[in-house]
Amino acid sequence: MGEHTIIYQPQIIRETAEGLNRLDIRDEMLSRRELELMTSVDAESCAAVIRGLLYLQHQDPEAPVTLYINSPGGEVQSGLALYDVMQAVTCTIRTVCLGMAASMGALLFIAGDEREVLPHSRVMIHDPLISGGAGGSALSVKARADDLMRIRDITAGVIARHSGMSLERVFELTASDTYFEAKEAVEAGLADRIITKL
Repeated sequence: MGEHTIIYQPQIIRETAEGLNRLDIRDEMLSRRELELMTSVDAESCAAVIRGLLYLQHQDPEAPVTLYINSPGGEVQSGLALYDVMQAVTCTIRTVCLGMAASMGALLFIAGDEREVLPHSRVMIHDPLISGGAGGSALSVKARADDLMRIRDITAGVIARHSGMSLERVFELTASDTYFEAKEAVEAGLADRIITKL
C-alpha cells in the first residue's frame, strides 16, 4: 500500500450559543471575498474558484474579489474556462502572486484587473506544451499540432491584451520558459505593483 500524505487544513474555532463551531479557514476567506488557487490548474481547482466567483458576484456584483495565486500551471482548457469567468463577472478581480505564477497560472494572474506581486514572487510564461505524447497516425499528429498552435495563439493573445506587449514580443518570450522576478514582471506589464503587506 502506498503512503498517503495528510495535509493539515487550518480551522477556526468560534464559540457560539450552541457551543464551539469549527470552520474551514477557506470559509472565513470567502466571507472576506478572498479566493485561492494554490495548486495546479485543473478541472477541480478551477471549478472551486469559478464557484467562488459566481457566489461572490451573486452576493455583491460590485465589491472586489481577491484571488491569491501560487500555481505551476496545468490544463489549458480548464484555465481558459476560469479566465472566461474572470472576464465575465462584474466584480473587480485583484490577483496576488505568492511564490510563483507559472504557465496557465501566470495567464490567470496576468488577467486580473489589479495585479500585485510579493517581493520574491516570480512569473513564468511559455508556449502550451503537448501532453500525453504525440503518437498516432500522421493525420492525428497534425490535428494535435494544429490545435496546439491554435491554443498558442489564444494564450499569447490573452497575455498581449493584459500586458500591453505586442503579440510578436509575447511569441518571442513564450518560445522558451521566460521567468520574471517581481520587478521585471512590473516592468514588462505582467503585474501592476510589488506589495509588502497583504
